[in-house]
Amino acid sequence: MGIYLNPGYANFREMTSAEIYVDKTMMISAVNKLMDQGEKFVCMSRPRRFGKTTASNMLCAYYVKGYDTSELFAPFKISKDSSFSDKLNRYNVIKLDWNSEYQNIEDQSNLINHVVGKIKKELIEGFPEVSLSEIDSLGDSILKIYNETGETFIILMDEYDVLIRERADEKLFSQFLRLLNGLFKSDTIRPAISLAYLTGILPIVRDKVQSKLNNFREYTILDALSLAEYVGFTTDEVKTLCDEYSMDFDECRQWYDGYYQHGYELYNPESVVMSMKAKRYGNYWNRTSTYMAIAERIQMNFDGTKDAVIRMVAGENIGVNVDRFMNTMDSFNSKDDVFAYLIHLGYLAYNLDDGTCRIPNREVRNEWLNAIADDKDYFVTNRIIEASRQLLVDTIAGDEDAVARSLDESHIHVTSNRSYNNEDALASAIYLAYIYALNDYTCVREMTAGKGFSDVVYIPVHPDNPDRPAMIIELKRNDTVGRAIDQINSKKYFMALEHYQGQILFVGIDYDEKDKSHTCRIQWFTKEE
Repeated sequence: MGIYLNPGYANFREMTSAEIYVDKTMMISAVNKLMDQGEKFVCMSRPRRFGKTTASNMLCAYYVKGYDTSELFAPFKISKDSSFSDKLNRYNVIKLDWNSEYQNIEDQSNLINHVVGKIKKELIEGFPEVSLSEIDSLGDSILKIYNETGETFIILMDEYDVLIRERADEKLFSQFLRLLNGLFKSDTIRPAISLAYLTGILPIVRDKVQSKLNNFREYTILDALSLAEYVGFTTDEVKTLCDEYSMDFDECRQWYDGYYQHGYELYNPESVVMSMKAKRYGNYWNRTSTYMAIAERIQMNFDGTKDAVIRMVAGENIGVNVDRFMNTMDSFNSKDDVFAYLIHLGYLAYNLDDGTCRIPNREVRNEWLNAIADDKDYFVTNRIIEASRQLLVDTIAGDEDAVARSLDESHIHVTSNRSYNNEDALASAIYLAYIYALNDYTCVREMTAGKGFSDVVYIPVHPDNPDRPAMIIELKRNDTVGRAIDQINSKKYFMALEHYQGQILFVGIDYDEKDKSHTCRIQWFTKEE
């Protein structure tokens, strides 16, 4: 009917007609359960290109009044759900994209009045029987329609946080807060709203905005609650695409997996789709974003940032307090604030169970490597990373002295930036020195194996590649490399790889605290022996 009021379903129809569309329509069933009760105010925050707009367009196509979209949804899962017909095309929908409005208006200071004026005009035209006035607020107009007709509204706002991200001036921001307060805070207008669904990259700002939206339930990249499986692609969805496009699933997992919530492994949708179409895995997400978002934040150099970055680049998890970040662009007071922000942007993944964050996958790790490449504070780190390719070659070639020399530099570097005990530092040195291996291997720390736990195991993504044997690494301190190799054999650590058909390399490493040097012993093991 209009641009904002009951805008139809053309956008969603176009998305479902694309070469690749992953059926996320069961999200509608989950949202239906939230409507017309205390949880009807929803704020969904996700990184760029994780499906915010697709979901919003889907909800609009399903709820929008004045259309029949039953055939559009017929091929999808929601059409078989018991709640499908209950709410189909039964609501007046107001839908707007704040980012589009903000970027396209010439006089940004007049943004709120401009948008609200256009919506009220459509309401006046759409409800001629109701005594609406142009001087009414948007909230008052909706309330009048509800009081005189009994009809309720669904409000869908994409990119609600654009004014925060763009650091809009205080006057414009205050106007926006008054609009939100008038629409969502008043007890008088609550019955007129059946659902409010806001999306953004950042969660609700925790000072001025929170007071206006404290009745919203937040579904974030930290914890998406009952909507977790709709944030990104799930493992089953990605496996189906890989089968359809004859793409290697294990490699896809290395490139784009890493976001984990409520039992679901979640993948970056944009990158998965682009890789399927291109028939090649690579960096796709950075075409819509930039590593400068990382670089600008880590250059703030809060205490402990450099050490944590080095550990994460090497593949480790680090603890992070995400509760203190105010979700604004000017509230960075610690490395935890920086990392919380980068989690919301998708450059880090958060583990709700243990409160740690990490670099989620190969694609994102490449962005981190780009971010530190020109930073003088990470000069030695970059040198070790650049030498990592040769270290893997030397290891497979059995060059024990070369391996020891590489670990000498890596160990000195990580211990000069942290106060952890020597065992932790030695492990970190291994992870950093072998970072190139993460392109071809899955690294498992303290893997249950035989009669104990092996320190580090590198398992090839492609086990049929003869140039990439599995590697079992045993670490010793103030001991001997011979005892390290003996422990691998005596405790049968190789039993953890009993289903692995390729060759296995044993790597024993000892660190001498007195002279701060490493020794290495490398031994081949094959199951035929």
